[in-house]
Amino acid sequence: MTFLRKLAVAAALVLFAAAPAGAADKLTVLLDWFVNPDHAPLVIAKEKGYFKAEGLDVDLIAPSDPSAGPRMVAAKQADIAVYYQPNLYMDVEGGLPLVRFGTLVAAPLDTLIVMKNGPIHSVADLKGKKIGYSVTGFQDAVLAGMLKVAGLSLNEVKLVNINFSITPPLISGQVDATIGGYRTFELIQMKLEGHEGRAIFPEENGVPPYDELIFVARKDEVGDKRLPRFLDAVEKATLWMTNHPEEGWAAFTKAYPNLNDKLNRTAYFATIPYFAKRPFALDHHRYAEFADFMEKHGLIKPGHSVSDFAVELK
Repeated sequence: MTFLRKLAVAAALVLFAAAPAGAADKLTVLLDWFVNPDHAPLVIAKEKGYFKAEGLDVDLIAPSDPSAGPRMVAAKQADIAVYYQPNLYMDVEGGLPLVRFGTLVAAPLDTLIVMKNGPIHSVADLKGKKIGYSVTGFQDAVLAGMLKVAGLSLNEVKLVNINFSITPPLISGQVDATIGGYRTFELIQMKLEGHEGRAIFPEENGVPPYDELIFVARKDEVGDKRLPRFLDAVEKATLWMTNHPEEGWAAFTKAYPNLNDKLNRTAYFATIPYFAKRPFALDHHRYAEFADFMEKHGLIKPGHSVSDFAVELK
C-alpha cells in the first residue's frame, strides 16, 4: 500500500470514528390507560435497553382519554396503540383502518366479580340480581353469553351503570356483581382492603377466550420495518421478566417509583403468567371464533375474515 493510500485510509477511519451514530427510529406508543403492571414488558424493554438495541427510540404515552389511542393511530398522530381485542372488532366494523399486529396480554383479564362470602356462587345465582357495568356493547355481550349457559337472559337481571367505579358499589351492596374488573387488579385491591371477592370467569362460562391487550397499527402501515423490531424487543423483555421477576419489578419501579406499593407489586406478579411469550403469534382459530361470538350478539356484521382484524408479521 502506497503512503498516499495509507494516508487516505487513515483519514477515512478518523472521519468514521468522529461521525455521530445513526439516530434511532422514533416510535410513539399510546397506552390504553395510566401506566400500570399490565404495561411492564414495555417499560422493561425501555429500561433494559431492548428498544435501543433494535434501533428504536420509543415514547410510551398514557393518554388523558383512554379511548383516544386507536383514534390517534388511525389519524396518523401516533404509531402504535395498546388496545383490546373485542374493541378492535367494533372499531373495524365502524370503519377505523386498524389491525392487530402483536399481543401483549394473551388471555382475558376481565371477570365478573362477586363477594366471596356472598350468596352468588355461580352464574345461575345471578337471576334477579343487580349487575354493575361500565361500558355497554361488549360487556352486555359477555353477560348475555354467560347467562345463556345458565339458561338465563339479560331480561332476568338488572343492569346498573356504575361509571367505571368497579368495586365500591359491590362492596357497599349497591350491586350484587360487577363486570369488567380485572382478576389481576380489582380482585387484589378488594382483598387488600379487607373485602375479598370471587371471580366468575367469562371464558369458563360461554364466552370464547380472547387477547386482553393487543398492539394495533394502521392497516396501510403493517409493512413498517419498525413494527417487528418493536415486537422483538417486547418479546425479549417479557421473557426476561418471566425468568427474573424480582429484577423486573425493580426495573419497573425504577421507571415509575410512584407505583412501588403493595397493590401494584401484587398485581405485577399476578399478571406475569398472562403476558404473551410469543407476541408475534396469531391464533387464527381464536380470532375467527371470537368474530362469530361478536356477530351472534350483533356487535359486528357477518362476513368478516380474520385478516380484517389481525395480521402476523412473522
